[in-house]
Amino acid sequence: MGRRYCDQVPSDQPRTLSVGFVPGVTPGKWVARWRERHPDVPLELHQHDDALAALRDGSDDVVFVRLPVDRTGFHLIPLYEEQPVVVMSRDNELSLYDDVPPAELEGEMLLDVVECGGPKTAVEVAASGAGVVVLPMSVARLFARKDAVHRPVPGLPTTTIGIAWRVEDESDDVEEFIGIVRGRTAQSSRQPSQREAPKKSASQKAAAKKAAAGGGTKEQKGSRKPQPRKPARPSGSRGKRR
Repeated sequence: MGRRYCDQVPSDQPRTLSVGFVPGVTPGKWVARWRERHPDVPLELHQHDDALAALRDGSDDVVFVRLPVDRTGFHLIPLYEEQPVVVMSRDNELSLYDDVPPAELEGEMLLDVVECGGPKTAVEVAASGAGVVVLPMSVARLFARKDAVHRPVPGLPTTTIGIAWRVEDESDDVEEFIGIVRGRTAQSSRQPSQREAPKKSASQKAAAKKAAAGGGTKEQKGSRKPQPRKPARPSGSRGKRR
C-alpha cells in the first residue's frame, strides 16, 4: 500500500491550495473532486480579472486563464474552447437571428470591453442599445441581464481556457490538482497521492510468505547457530557377556 498523501508533504509546507480563475470559468467540478479526495487539505477559490497577476505575485498556486497570455515563467495546459457570442439590446434586430452572421456586425457599433471598464459594464452599455459587444459565451451568461440577449457568431475565432502554474512550483498539491483537471482518476499511478515503494517480485513475495509461515529464507536459515550433534555410536560396541 502506498504512503498516505498527507504524509508525503513536509510539515512546514502550507496545506491550503489557492486556485484563481477569470470571470466565466466554472471550476466547480474539479474543486468538488479535490475536496472529495483530499478533505484534509482546504482549497480556496479567487476570481480575478487578471488571474495571471495573482499567480505571478504568489497569491494563488494555480489559475485558470483565458488565452492568449504571456507564458514566461509558467507552465500552461490548454483545456477547452469557448464559443463567441454577440450581446445586444432585446430591441436590436440581430436578436431575430438564431446564429448571427459575422457580416451583420459590420453595421453595428462594436463596444471595446477594455474601454468600457470590463465585461460587466460592456454588457450594461449593450443592453442600453448604445452598441453591441462580442464576448465568450460563458462571460455573457455570467453577466446576463433581462434587458439584453446574446446570440452565437459561428464565424468568429473561439477563445481558449487553460490552466497555469509557476515553473518553479513542484509541490505535490499543485501536481495533484493539475492531475485532477486533466482527468486522472484517484487510483492513477501518476498522482502524488498514489505513489508507492517499488513492488516486490513474485520470488520476493514467495520468500516473504514462507518466512511468515516459519520456514524462513536461505539467509535466515544460514544465520541460525548450528546445534551440536550427538556422537555416533560405533558399531559392535557391545561386549560379550561374561
